[in-house]
Amino acid sequence: MEIAGYVAALLIGLSLGLIGGGGSILTVPILVYFFKIDALTATVYSLFIVGFTSLAGAISHYQKGNVNFRVAFLFGFPSLVSVFIMRKWLMPAIPHHLMNIASFELTKPLLLMLVFAMLMVAASVSMVRNKQVTANDEPPNHTILFIQGLLVGVITGFVGVGGGFLIIPSLIKFAALPMRKAVGTSLMIMSISSLLGVVGDVSRQATINYNFLISFSAFTITGIIVGAYFTKFINDAKLKPVFGWFVLFMGIFVFFTTLIK
Repeated sequence: MEIAGYVAALLIGLSLGLIGGGGSILTVPILVYFFKIDALTATVYSLFIVGFTSLAGAISHYQKGNVNFRVAFLFGFPSLVSVFIMRKWLMPAIPHHLMNIASFELTKPLLLMLVFAMLMVAASVSMVRNKQVTANDEPPNHTILFIQGLLVGVITGFVGVGGGFLIIPSLIKFAALPMRKAVGTSLMIMSISSLLGVVGDVSRQATINYNFLISFSAFTITGIIVGAYFTKFINDAKLKPVFGWFVLFMGIFVFFTTLIK
């Protein structure tokens, strides 16, 4: 199972390199189902993996001039603040037992996986539809970018995903960035916010297996480098819906396997 997990890690990187997002949302299910890591720890590990993988991609895009640091700050700063608060104080404050509905017990890990499954379905729909978002000619809308940055930070802090499927359309529509710059800027935002989330976990003395994380991240980073290279030959508009159907299947699988445990 671990070999399959490392192969899946390559898939995460490939998706980030080829289509700029979507792959990070697979990280938690891969850690939970292939490596038998509990859901709460998986969110910590996911932030580390997504952070370093996105950083590798962001550096590559920066070298090509595809990172807008001004927009990254406008969107990223509120995201950084909210993700740190989520990981440092709010997540630890959520009790393990939440409620009972008849014989069904809703726990914190169960809620996390259910929310995660719904996010996967939402992300898959946006990829399957593959609707092209067009940029406005107007200057960046600072208010909307700030609010959406907060929202992405909350989601990142709660379930440990990068949120590229939310960030990229926002940057195109409300910051008037072309697709390539939206992808590069999104990776920069994801890397910083995810790694700051890890700092929040480390500061409250969360146990982290760094050897495993480095090994797993090596596969995802390899994937993102290979994916970035093959963007010259592969049409991402055709690949995105195919990957979206896979994420949809995984989201449904996570939802039902979580409920029947």
